[in-house]
Amino acid sequence: MWKRLIAAAAVVVFAGVLLSGCSSGGGKQTLTVITHDSYNISKPLLEQFEKDNNVTVKLVPKGDAGQMLASLILTKDNPEGDVAFGVDNTFLSRALSAGIYEKYTSPELKTVPQDLQADTGGYVTPMDYSYVNFNYDVGWFQQHNIAPPKTLEDLTKPEYKGLTVVENPGSSSPGLCLLIATVNYFGQDHYLDWWKAMRANGMKVVDGWDTAYNVNFSLHGGGQPIVLSYATSTAYEQMAAKPPRDDSPIANLLPDKGAFKQIEYVGVLKGTKHADLAHKWIDFMLSAQVQEDVPGEMAVYPVVTGTKVPAAFDKFSAVSPGAAANVSAADIAKNRDAWIAAWTKAVLQ
Repeated sequence: MWKRLIAAAAVVVFAGVLLSGCSSGGGKQTLTVITHDSYNISKPLLEQFEKDNNVTVKLVPKGDAGQMLASLILTKDNPEGDVAFGVDNTFLSRALSAGIYEKYTSPELKTVPQDLQADTGGYVTPMDYSYVNFNYDVGWFQQHNIAPPKTLEDLTKPEYKGLTVVENPGSSSPGLCLLIATVNYFGQDHYLDWWKAMRANGMKVVDGWDTAYNVNFSLHGGGQPIVLSYATSTAYEQMAAKPPRDDSPIANLLPDKGAFKQIEYVGVLKGTKHADLAHKWIDFMLSAQVQEDVPGEMAVYPVVTGTKVPAAFDKFSAVSPGAAANVSAADIAKNRDAWIAAWTKAVLQ
């Protein structure tokens, strides 16, 4: 889900297309993996999978998670790929209701905690998780001599007017994560009051994470020093800093119930002609090599118990249990579309 890595992912996709064209005469099969724009994997690992299975992997990004799911549903009778990665626990029930997946239980799933496997019905496999919350640009607030916000309520105050950018929950999984978190944080009867106050306070709304973080966020040259992203963004920015630095240039806003624990899944698409390869790909996603690759490539947590993560995750991105919103999968499935509709009316119309 780390969209700063789109360029690298695009290179991998392009390389896969070229390899597919060169190998078509040699009988090598192509495994097509539909993803959201943030997906990335180290090139040596991808090449090793291709070598071990005599296959070409073609990665096909389809926008943010909501946009990708819409495409998967639209093409479910004639799927464009064999496997899909990136539907999360906010959109999962919609995907399951649409019937886009085939069941598959990986033998590697025994290494994944049960709470991360909940509500999947055996149709999808958890691959990573993270916490969606607000980040702020530490340097910007220091330069402007403004105290950074501490609560969601703070964001509606005059001193933060026009300083926040969020993603549209109708098209973006982080945006939907925040919307769900605000229902829990403020309550069903009052969450829209906060959103209306944010709109009145100059909140910017964009379609996806990449635009919010890499275009609007002040750390990368934009006009908003507060962005909806991930708790692990802080660790990523410290690890990626050039020149190296001991601290992170950004910090997390993590009031109680102000974040959302997002789980991302990979699943076999119904109608695939390469089910065996699709199964091997999912097993590969849970392998030690790939799970260890996840934090550095996508700045999220691996799901396999005991997988090592960078020290920066513990130092800069720790999330207390109380920071996560408590909303059940059943409540999300029942209310998601109504929440999005109400949000759209309150914020965009």
